[in-house]
Amino acid sequence: MSAQIANGSEEAFMGPNLNITLTCPECKIYPPDLIERFSEGDIVCGSCGLVLSDRVVDTRSEWRTFSNDDQNGDDPSRVGDASNPLLETEDLSTMISYVPENVRAGRDLNRAQAKSLVDRRDNALSAAYSKISQMCDGYQLPKIVQDGAKEVYKLVYDEKDLRGKSQESIMAAAIFMGCRKAKVARTFKEIWALTNVPKKEIGKVFKIMHRIIQNKNDNNPGAYSNIKDSEQTTQTSAEDLIRRFCSHLGLKNEVTNAAEHIARKCKESGILAGRSPITIAATVIYMASLIFDADVSPTKIANKTGVSDGTIKTSFKVMYEDRDKLIDPSWANKGRLDNFAGDA
Repeated sequence: MSAQIANGSEEAFMGPNLNITLTCPECKIYPPDLIERFSEGDIVCGSCGLVLSDRVVDTRSEWRTFSNDDQNGDDPSRVGDASNPLLETEDLSTMISYVPENVRAGRDLNRAQAKSLVDRRDNALSAAYSKISQMCDGYQLPKIVQDGAKEVYKLVYDEKDLRGKSQESIMAAAIFMGCRKAKVARTFKEIWALTNVPKKEIGKVFKIMHRIIQNKNDNNPGAYSNIKDSEQTTQTSAEDLIRRFCSHLGLKNEVTNAAEHIARKCKESGILAGRSPITIAATVIYMASLIFDADVSPTKIANKTGVSDGTIKTSFKVMYEDRDKLIDPSWANKGRLDNFAGDA
């Protein structure tokens, strides 16, 4: 039986041995003691010193500096910065440095490069990107929103249709579109609080930028497919805002889920049609808190959402009339709304 197993194993291994091992022909030591000397490009035997190869490619990192050899204390790098697709020039560029000890020719070259049109455009874009990142960080928006806003800004910042519009309004609209692209819902009122740009101005600039991007997509569909595929063309819905507002109010998951359910029913049946998504979100949160006996007053909801408590109560009256269409029959406390008939 053992012989059959041995024969079977020998028959199973029929291929050649593909393991190639470089050994020293003089020492014939296994495992071989080989040393790679990248400075000379040689592979040398560590025992006898025989050179086995004299053309070794250095595969190590190119990040080297010569700061120790520089007398002025600078740190000239062997390579430049990585290319940035958000700037006008994606290739590596040369920066002409200038120190007071340089001759007049170095100073003139530095000034000539500073007047370059491409460099000025890159500097303007870098300053705008820095301000966009600063505003997004102030509102704790994720990095994907910053990247989307920067991408939108690059597409539209030099268009003729936006001439006369302030840079702050263009940045605010770009941040709003970046939020839509990343599916992080924000309202015009929240963008206004972030950027101090009026809501009407943000809306006007947003419509212009949206039209510009649509025209670019129509003219060259392949170039801007990322914007076209990921941007939400519809208005921000109340369902996108409810979960964040409920988190700020410290409500339970059952209240949040109930509010989202009521918002979907409102959208399907057309109740509260014509009102802003933030008003609908605040009203359905108030109704869900009444159903599940959550201690949340309209004033507290108004402080978190930015909607006045009078608007919440007025919208609640409209929803109360069609409460049977909005409330799930499985909710045990649906009769609790009858106790608050005075609010309606």
